[in-house]
Amino acid sequence: MGITGENMLKNKNMFNIMLVLCLLVASESKSRAEPEIMLSKGQTVYIPIYSHIYAGDSEEAFYLAATLSIRNTDRKYSITVFAADYYGSDGSLIKKHIETPVQIKPMSSKRYIIKESDKSGGSGANFIVRWKSEHEVNIPIIESIMIGTRMQQGISFTSRGQAIREE
Repeated sequence: MGITGENMLKNKNMFNIMLVLCLLVASESKSRAEPEIMLSKGQTVYIPIYSHIYAGDSEEAFYLAATLSIRNTDRKYSITVFAADYYGSDGSLIKKHIETPVQIKPMSSKRYIIKESDKSGGSGANFIVRWKSEHEVNIPIIESIMIGTRMQQGISFTSRGQAIREE
């Protein structure tokens, strides 16, 4: 049995397909293996807060306590937080949690609490956090943690902040 031109063409096509797949897998795994470290001198960050969510067919409100957590992940430099403003679902400002700038030292954190009994924010509430540093620093982790319990049920989840402006 000899190799026909048709078989050679099939083998060549199969080889090309396998080569492309190997290159795609290699480039994908390389991009995942080396995450880019982001540095900044300041940002404005949007953080979702859910003071309640809806459960069941009747869309019954399940009220939650929420914690805004701002974590300075830089090992060398402090960051300064100028705003931690709490907004309701309708976009109205509910509360400014910072009156004077707050310094967060390297590897430390600051938290702000929205009580479970505070229903003013609604299911679409959010924080806007503005921070700056004199030096380029590792971008802080800014997230919200929501937790609620009712009878023998409990729920908890987190939501990570999203930078909406670089300072």
